[in-house]
Amino acid sequence: MKRLAVLISFSGAGGVERMVLNLVAGLAARGIAIDILAIRAASAHLGALPDGVRLLDLKAGSSLLAVPAIARYLQHARPCALLAAKDRAIRAAVLARRLAGVDCRLVGRLGTTLSAALEGRSGFSRWLRVAPMRWFYRHVDHIVAVSQGVLDDTAHLSGMPRARLSVIRNPVITPQLNTQAAEPLDHPWINVPDVPLILGAGRLTEQKDFPTLLRAFARLRARQPARLVILGEGRGRAALSALAAELHVACDVEMPGFTPNPYMWMARAQLFVLSSAWEGSPNVLTEALALGTPSVATDCPSGPREVLAGGRFGRLVAVGDDAALADAMAATLAAPLPAATLRAAVSEYTQEAASAAYLRVLLPVLDA
Repeated sequence: MKRLAVLISFSGAGGVERMVLNLVAGLAARGIAIDILAIRAASAHLGALPDGVRLLDLKAGSSLLAVPAIARYLQHARPCALLAAKDRAIRAAVLARRLAGVDCRLVGRLGTTLSAALEGRSGFSRWLRVAPMRWFYRHVDHIVAVSQGVLDDTAHLSGMPRARLSVIRNPVITPQLNTQAAEPLDHPWINVPDVPLILGAGRLTEQKDFPTLLRAFARLRARQPARLVILGEGRGRAALSALAAELHVACDVEMPGFTPNPYMWMARAQLFVLSSAWEGSPNVLTEALALGTPSVATDCPSGPREVLAGGRFGRLVAVGDDAALADAMAATLAAPLPAATLRAAVSEYTQEAASAAYLRVLLPVLDA
């Protein structure tokens, strides 16, 4: 049996962890043995793993400290390929492979537009993050980007030849998605006539820019009845609660925290809103469309425009423009696209398609 290794840090409840586990399940379903090398193993997403998948907790605390343990694993297990998720894991994998002295194909996965994430940082801070990429990425066999925007940004920052980069859509749509969405949800805001439920989801951090969503919701709420639920947890909770009170919409805003099954909410919302300042490929937006939920998004670098086909499947507005976002929300509530149209828009974001595509770059000899 072919064995692959996946290097990742489980350090929260983010989309990267969820997508990697979706990918692992898809690969395991194809008869591939998987070892998950966890730099950290603290995540609400980590539960029962599929048959043929082992979780190896490196207990390292950081990517750099994990290098010796990764090298020992490579020497002992000799996997056919190693997939490293995110930039710091890629760097650790490069060092570990050199230290181990083994012939193991190394593929990296990048899920965010780094240039946008570093905007506003000092020049020295940006240099510290970007300059090492040009050395480390020369020693990576292939890089997978989750969107064309991430690929273009990575090629520019790293200097990697485009022949060693490819776009593979995230494995967002799993066979369990509709079953999870159909689970019962008991909440007084569900199915209230003439009071639409609007949903946001993600970590309560600067990247997701929920203050803009709250301001847009306040504008919308001044025109018509509506309620807003924001799923997720993070350091921005207190500031968001204070802003909701300041905008006089706190009674119509709820933040239940992290939920392992956001799909119950997505399937029952009348509108999903992505207000991010930057993304790679926004999984929550893709999931909402897959469940037939009308959506709007900021035109941030670099995923929403690709997911929404330039605005064909949902309105796009400028980042931080709460007035335009409120208008887009009102227009979408008034004239939503059919659910079947929205589902068809994201048909390529399936677990099956993603696992097949990853196998082609992880094990190219078998695919030849």
